[in-house]
Amino acid sequence: MERVALTTGLPRTVAARVVDDVLTFYRQPTEQYVRHRHTALQAEGKNNPEIFAVIADELRMRLVAAPELSERQLRRIVYG
Repeated sequence: MERVALTTGLPRTVAARVVDDVLTFYRQPTEQYVRHRHTALQAEGKNNPEIFAVIADELRMRLVAAPELSERQLRRIVYG
């Protein structure tokens, strides 16, 4: 947090909140991330084939990449 405040010029309280937000985002379990993104992308009007392709790409890009999940596995996370 101190480093973020120093390198960005942000006040310490704001830097602490930014660091906390980033850590919270990356600590999300894969299942929680998939459900959250599915809901967000649905709200943007995307259909399931588009959504699952986007989510699969995003999972590969995460700091600690999730295992490769097929569309069927993603669908099961969302719908059970």
